[in-house]
Amino acid sequence: MQAPAGETHLDKQEARAGTGPRAMRYVLMISVALAIIAMSAIWMTGALSAPENDGQADTATAGTAG
Repeated sequence: MQAPAGETHLDKQEARAGTGPRAMRYVLMISVALAIIAMSAIWMTGALSAPENDGQADTATAGTAG
């Protein structure tokens, strides 16, 4: 059977040209790990520097609107 005009056929090597080394996988894993570490550090720093309120709601300004 002949291929219709204008149709492109690639052999196995040409079709797999973008999937060679696994470097991209490692770059993705390392960048995700670094993003998680950075976000965790930001979250923990904010939690440590936040004022302690012993689980109570801030009612000092509640009901004073108006």
